[in-house]
Amino acid sequence: MIGLGIESTAHTFSCAIIEKKGKKGKILSDVRKIYRPPKGEGIHPREASRHHIENSPTVLSDCLKKAKITIKDLDIISYAAGPGLGPCLRVGAVVARSIASYYNIPIYPVNHAIGHIELGKLLTGAKNPLVLLVSGGHTMLLAFLNKQWRVFGETLDITLGQLLDQFGRSIGLASPCGENIEKLAKTSSKYVTLPYSVKGNDVSFSGLLSATKSIVPNSKADACFSLQETAFAMVSEAVERALSFTGKKELLIVGGVAANKRLSEMLRDVCKRHGCKFFVSPQKFAGDCGSQICWTGLLENQVKKGVSLEKTFVTQSWRLDSVKVNY
Repeated sequence: MIGLGIESTAHTFSCAIIEKKGKKGKILSDVRKIYRPPKGEGIHPREASRHHIENSPTVLSDCLKKAKITIKDLDIISYAAGPGLGPCLRVGAVVARSIASYYNIPIYPVNHAIGHIELGKLLTGAKNPLVLLVSGGHTMLLAFLNKQWRVFGETLDITLGQLLDQFGRSIGLASPCGENIEKLAKTSSKYVTLPYSVKGNDVSFSGLLSATKSIVPNSKADACFSLQETAFAMVSEAVERALSFTGKKELLIVGGVAANKRLSEMLRDVCKRHGCKFFVSPQKFAGDCGSQICWTGLLENQVKKGVSLEKTFVTQSWRLDSVKVNY
């Protein structure tokens, strides 16, 4: 079974091809083009969608060439139907519909967040984990029960990825800012006290963002170090509480912020205290990519035939805990 996955929820347009044999999947190709706004600016949905439109033919062509197949070799097509930025989502949906209709290939709308989780499980070997999904669009603690992902805790305002990006842009960095903030943080060890807000098992980052901006004039490095230490400690507290309540023996981190080494270091310590296995999505596949969408579509293909073109859709706010997972 060979599938094509199309990702276009935000700044990344990506196509990937995976071959599925039994329960195993082999990534044959994963090609991406990333829209990068000017320094200090965030993603403009219309500009990002224009970037996706311009780059989609090349990305698709390169993806097929690297996988050494043709479109006629595809068994299914999957696309990210949400959550995400409306104009960007529509580009991926149009590309998927066009190929599916012309070549009469089954099509599957996929929840982008579930894609992060399923690819993370495939690449790490995690079986029944507590999942920490941290990205520009999500900050959630999740556990699987009765064919649905259940939210054990989440952000009450901005996500962890938004916190890093908004702060990074305020000091002149280009989005996405996480990697550069991590580099700056490594040059400091001076912690400046910042607001710490954990409410039940939810977190709140907006006050932390404002307070961190106020200490930038003294030292950008100290601000980056203090921001990371505080935000990651908040997340670690929520994770530790979730492990205690759920009794899970695996923790899996997925999403773009999963690439942060300091976050992994803190969560490894949490797992050691609970006798829990620690898994983190490989850095290459932590951020948005077509492989996440492709693999999830291939899993859905096990239990359903796909949808008609008339029933394809995009939904900007499509929560993963509303999706029935029957495979």
